[in-house]
Amino acid sequence: MELTLPPKVTPRAFARLAEINEGTGEAKALRVAVEGGGCSGFQYDIRLDDPAPDDLVLEGGGQKVLIDAVSLPFLANAVIDFSEELIGARFVVENPNATSSCGCGTSFSI
Repeated sequence: MELTLPPKVTPRAFARLAEINEGTGEAKALRVAVEGGGCSGFQYDIRLDDPAPDDLVLEGGGQKVLIDAVSLPFLANAVIDFSEELIGARFVVENPNATSSCGCGTSFSI
């Protein structure tokens, strides 16, 4: 039997969210959701949002990351991070449940 854990959020992701909130003057949470679609079957929806009653709330550095109940099983044991590369900066999900992913990094299959 494999242990299923909720996703983890890196300090770098919480720090970037704090920078975004400071720049906008609002205290929004980062929602990470999984939706059907994309070139591999599922895709991540990452956006600023307000908490809903059924959300799992992950907190760090005074910031919040939200995972809805439907997306939670798809994100078990995942790591939510922030990446800065030459091609751009973005929040990324390192998901051990994904068997393949597309080059864009937002679409995956299980």
